[in-house]
Amino acid sequence: MRAIVQPSYGSPDVLELREVDTPTVGDDDVLVGVRASSVNALDWHLLTGTPYLARLQMGLRRPKRAIPGADVAGRVRAVGQNVTRFQPGDEVFGEVSGGAYAEYVCGTERGLVPKPAGIPFEQAASLPVAGLTAIQGLRDVGEIQSGQRVLINGASGGVGTFSVQIAKFFGAEVTAVCSTSKVDMIRSLGADHVIDYTQEDFTQT
Repeated sequence: MRAIVQPSYGSPDVLELREVDTPTVGDDDVLVGVRASSVNALDWHLLTGTPYLARLQMGLRRPKRAIPGADVAGRVRAVGQNVTRFQPGDEVFGEVSGGAYAEYVCGTERGLVPKPAGIPFEQAASLPVAGLTAIQGLRDVGEIQSGQRVLINGASGGVGTFSVQIAKFFGAEVTAVCSTSKVDMIRSLGADHVIDYTQEDFTQT
């Protein structure tokens, strides 16, 4: 299969398109034929190897995973004998521990969910890392409640755009902070108040 390979840390210039072996499907694996993947801050940190302390987990001198990419959407090609939720042909999306910048990637049953029929693969592939980060922060850690007021700084980023919508879903009053060019977009996502940080310092109001 073809894959984007990262032999070392650095800029995007270190990435190479290569022919590599298709992943072997283990008993607990789901082999996905990749239709789309996305790039987010997590991928940037894994590319550059920063912060340096993270290299204790990512690999000291070079990445442990040669093929980057965490967000994936595609069609199941094969499943291991312990997999019960998916079968070949199912359309899925989710997060994998690297390897999504390839024609095929193995993920876990727990890390994938069925893709709704009305969502294109490209949109589904943008959801996992940023969407999970937003819902973990608001629901799981923040324990958001209806009627609370929530300030979302960086509202036009990947996590921010999900956070605005999730906070509104839970019934919060949302104040969103973004730049001038993103104000209308953030309002369209449902923010009750939008602060343009180029015009106003939200920490003073």
